[in-house]
Order: sequence, then C-alpha cells, then structure tokens
Amino acid sequence: MTRQSTLLAALAATVLLANACQAPPPPPVPVIIWKQVGAWSGHGNKQTETFTSDTGGFRLRWETTNETTPGAGTLKVIFRSGDSGREIIDALDVHGAGHDTAMVAAERPRWYYLTIESANVDWSLAVDERIEGQATTGRF
Repeated sequence: MTRQSTLLAALAATVLLANACQAPPPPPVPVIIWKQVGAWSGHGNKQTETFTSDTGGFRLRWETTNETTPGAGTLKVIFRSGDSGREIIDALDVHGAGHDTAMVAAERPRWYYLTIESANVDWSLAVDERIEGQATTGRF
C-alpha cells in the first residue's frame, strides 16, 4: 500500500468513526397547533355558518363588553351538528362582562355550526381547532 493510499484509508476511517460517534437526533416533540375556523361578534342572538372539524377539539376565545345593566348580561354558545342541528357541545354559559378561553371536545370530526344566545352585552368569539403535530429539532 502506498503512502497516499494509507493516508486516504486513515482519513476515511476517521470520518466514519466521527459519524458513528454522533448522538442520534432527538425524538420529535409533541406540539399543539391551533387553526382558527371562525370568528364572530355582535349583540343579541346569532346562528353561524357551518364549519368543519377534522379533530373535534376546540378552543373558544370569548369576550363580553358593554353590559347594559350590571349582572344582566348573558352569553350562551352551543356547538350543533351541521347535518341534523342537534346539540353536540354546550360550550359556554357566562354572565356579566368578561373574557376567557374555554376548551371543549366533541366525540368525532364533523360539520358544525354555533347558536349564540345573548342578552344585554356585546360579544365577540373565535373558535380554533386543535391539531396535534410534532416538532423536530437537530440536524438536517
């Protein structure tokens, strides 16, 4: 074996050993992604257009303001089947002015719409669908 061949063989062995000694990439990390499926605002009652869900998991972000009489404001939100109209999730029943986030889940993916019953407040709400994913880190 020539000196050049020996050096090339040693270099190749070093590269192989260096790559073999590297730690494996870390496993994927579970993450939750929120995709907005609709947002509405108003005063009084409303029925929304239909929207679809692939997961059945939702986050409902809501706010009530401008209560006409203290303690008299109400906001009730129900998820209904887009096919039959039956009640699927009694998602929200709040009184007075305020804001919060409610997490709700249905038994399966389907088409939905909301019925919103409100009195003595202005309201706004947004519905986000829960999507589970995985984040990866490390080398590419």
